Amino acid sequence: MPIIEGDIQRILVRATNWVGDAVMSLPALQALRSAFPSARIAILARPWVADVSARDSFADEVIPYTSPRGWKDLGGKWAVAQDLRSRRFDLAVLLPNAFEAAALVWLAGIARRVGYARDGRGFLLTHAVPVLEKGAIPRHERFYYLELLKRSGLIDSIPPSDEIRLGGAAMARMAGLARFDALGLRNVTGVSPGAAFGTAKRWLPERFAEAVAQLGRPAALFGSKDERDLCEGIAADLRARGIPVHNFAGETTLGEYIELAAACDAYLTNDSGSMHIASALNVPTVAVLGATDHVATGPTGPLARVVREPVECSPCLLRECPIDHRCMTAIPAERVAREARELIALERLTRFGHPS
Repeated sequence: MPIIEGDIQRILVRATNWVGDAVMSLPALQALRSAFPSARIAILARPWVADVSARDSFADEVIPYTSPRGWKDLGGKWAVAQDLRSRRFDLAVLLPNAFEAAALVWLAGIARRVGYARDGRGFLLTHAVPVLEKGAIPRHERFYYLELLKRSGLIDSIPPSDEIRLGGAAMARMAGLARFDALGLRNVTGVSPGAAFGTAKRWLPERFAEAVAQLGRPAALFGSKDERDLCEGIAADLRARGIPVHNFAGETTLGEYIELAAACDAYLTNDSGSMHIASALNVPTVAVLGATDHVATGPTGPLARVVREPVECSPCLLRECPIDHRCMTAIPAERVAREARELIALERLTRFGHPS
């Protein structure tokens, strides 16, 4: 059943729950804004991903969603649903596949509810899009969200761009440069050596340090508070080499991290939310991938490159490597540093007309 544009004045989008997914859903949200330029669009988002949407012009409002996942805090979920009901949304677009997301907007009485028919929730949706068959769309995950809009009639076609871009990058960079300057850091290489959900996605910490050393620039290390020690080990290595470094792990909000990442001259990372943010900010980004699918979830744009070793077991999609982690140990620091230098030169050429 097609959705009629003229009836849609207030749109609620339930955002994805993880930073990487939130970045990969940006093209869909930007396409939704283009299709409904005069509608008020609100994003219901977990606090840890809210800043991905807050900087972009597609969002008129970001509503924090703090109730725990699943069946916990039913009273809190009921209160959220009643708050949404009072806002009188005409349409809800559900980017996550969870039953909970559909139940919430059903309880909110939103007349049109769009989402994939996953997790047994099809009966709660007015526009339940059938699960896509394997190979039906391009493999990169951004198309998963774009196809939801297209197949529900919200957009006519998939936008042609192959790049994912995060709004407000220029202002974020200015704020980040000011913070780096206060710390005495310039021409910074950003590094995210961690990765959620196991160690299989992690390149060797000592090779991150060696790659930074070969670039010869100050470093900023980023990660969660649980990755503080991991980052501190790399920081100690760099300090011993005489390279200025600051360990930001556990010290920044997502919004602050976005500003600092935008101000980096280059970014070295595993497959992580940081990888998606850095590349979406159009920062020269080198991502070391092995266990995960570089086509489905890799970074986008001409200033992003994936470094991987195509061993026979990659991508395994496992959290922990059951053998010798060969997809990561086979990648030398020299290769990552070389890719970073080339991207820095390309960025300079693009911005200033010369590579230095």
